[in-house]
Amino acid sequence: MIYITGDTHGNWKSRLHHDVFPEGDTLSKNDYVIICGDFGLWHDTEDERFALNWLNAQPFSTLFVCGNHENYDRLYQYPVEEWHGGKIHKICDSVIHLMRGQVFDINGKKFFTFGGASSHDIQDGILEKDDPRIYEWIGLFDKMFRINHKSWWKEELPSEEEMEEGIKNLKSHDQKVDYIVTHCPYTSLLKKLDGGAHLYEPDYLTDYLQKIKESVEYKKWFFGHMHINEDFKEENAIGIYEQIIRVV
Repeated sequence: MIYITGDTHGNWKSRLHHDVFPEGDTLSKNDYVIICGDFGLWHDTEDERFALNWLNAQPFSTLFVCGNHENYDRLYQYPVEEWHGGKIHKICDSVIHLMRGQVFDINGKKFFTFGGASSHDIQDGILEKDDPRIYEWIGLFDKMFRINHKSWWKEELPSEEEMEEGIKNLKSHDQKVDYIVTHCPYTSLLKKLDGGAHLYEPDYLTDYLQKIKESVEYKKWFFGHMHINEDFKEENAIGIYEQIIRVV
């Protein structure tokens, strides 16, 4: 079986504890929960290690695409491995990052994965670690900034190579998959969700995903990022946050 959920931001136990997700107790390591980005691999603290060990000890396996709130310096230190037809980073034995632009065959279904998104809580900029404004602004609710290589990484958006690999892999599967899993939505749906507020602006990643939407045959598209639980039936897309949906 395969389940899917939205951003966890490192709070894996609160999302997947058996009191919230009792189905998990009936699963095996050959069953999967997919997280649509902002998994929450952050800084290697004792609390995070404890939480990862808890997650790895669950009966099921956890898969995730990357979001805009991940420590990419750390994520990219893991060796690249092949798994079910695509490239991964294995965080623990049963906690796996599904890399961008890959097509995975999981339990007989094809999943195209492409994580990442633009951060939208950076109106006051990306500051370097030695910027004196950090100490002036900490705790000020009207300041929205992040710190380079501490709370923000440019790799939140994909490289040209990752996008090209995605196109190549989709072509090798005849432009047809069962499911698409991303962190952010494609441009047309992003604009609909933004509703003219200009909080979420399209970028080259959402435009790339728009082209995929228009050229690939798929059954359902799952995305996180927007912190909504909504089924866009006319789009064959689901925005998912706290809900946990069975896919297969």
